[in-house]
Amino acid sequence: MLFHLFYGSLGDRVRWLRVFGYTSSRILAAAITALLLSFILGPWFIEKLKARQIGETIRTDGPETHKKKAGTPTMGGSLILFCLAVSTLLWCDLRNQFVWLTLMVTVAFGAIGFADDYIKVAKKNKKGLSGKIRLILEFAIAGGAMAYLFYSSTMSPEIRLQFQLPFTDFRHTALELPAWLYVIVGSFVVVGAANAVNFTDGLDGLAIGPSIMNAGTFLVFAYIAGTTATIVVKGQEQTIAEYLHVAHINGVEELAVFCAALFGTGIGFLWYNTYPAQVFMGDVGALALGGAIGMLAVLTKNELVLLIVGGLFVVEALSVIIQTGVFKATKRIENGKVVGKRVFAMAPIHHHYEKRGWDEPKIIVRFWLVSALLALIALGTLKLR
Repeated sequence: MLFHLFYGSLGDRVRWLRVFGYTSSRILAAAITALLLSFILGPWFIEKLKARQIGETIRTDGPETHKKKAGTPTMGGSLILFCLAVSTLLWCDLRNQFVWLTLMVTVAFGAIGFADDYIKVAKKNKKGLSGKIRLILEFAIAGGAMAYLFYSSTMSPEIRLQFQLPFTDFRHTALELPAWLYVIVGSFVVVGAANAVNFTDGLDGLAIGPSIMNAGTFLVFAYIAGTTATIVVKGQEQTIAEYLHVAHINGVEELAVFCAALFGTGIGFLWYNTYPAQVFMGDVGALALGGAIGMLAVLTKNELVLLIVGGLFVVEALSVIIQTGVFKATKRIENGKVVGKRVFAMAPIHHHYEKRGWDEPKIIVRFWLVSALLALIALGTLKLR
């Protein structure tokens, strides 16, 4: 809204306001706005959660150290969604379909998480929403978004169905998939990212830290892929995307503003979510963050690079899949109890290290460092082609 105001009639009268017509200016403004909103609203929001007794229910089979966290305010992801949406709507070009598509998927996944959290809080049922129902809803939302994206004119036909491979020249090595297959692949990317972030959200600040790093990384990817700014290389004028041999997608640079809002919101929430947490994000936050990251990967043509920048989330999800698969394959009945082999002391993998005696802050910081390294490697794919 402010973009249209400052770059429109008001900008014609107050010329310096037209600086907000530049994407780079609005990137800074979106990050600062989201951060300030989080700082200002955070204390009030946490007190409201406490007043309504919206507290975390701790799983009975979890680490003993988590029992002291029972009752900590949860569903803090609602604050993340609010600050992200407000900052995005204030500073993005609202005519851009990439922004609306990403924001709607983010909010929709947050709504699924909200329903899951509400069941846990209201009915004191730690299992929450049925896993099958949740997946059906997630695939319906992601599938609808992918179908709209790849069957509409949102993205140019030349690159709409192409699959960019990391460390390669997009112009010569991109794979082209049938539309129906890309819809399926894109849906799996979004749903997989959402659930991977949700698995990671088990320790104070563990999920929001890597989410901030993912937001910063995709900010760079989105800006490079969409900007029309040019540079001269060996006497030839090229866009930055052409110079770096990545897909040039008209309009996707506006997602850099969304990423900035996500980045600022994440830092603001981390202020209250860092160890020992004053508030947990809950599924409403984790599913929303994961859905947003998945959409950013698809829209910037970095579906495979997501495996690198979001590598921590991938490992967390794989640890659950491996643990569950091995247990089901080896389970048997002994003395009236179901037993089976386990690869990890407990899944997701951050609980494995807790069971091995690592302190929670040590696990969190070390996982953040791994995520930072993976983000740098992902950015390195821009030049190593």
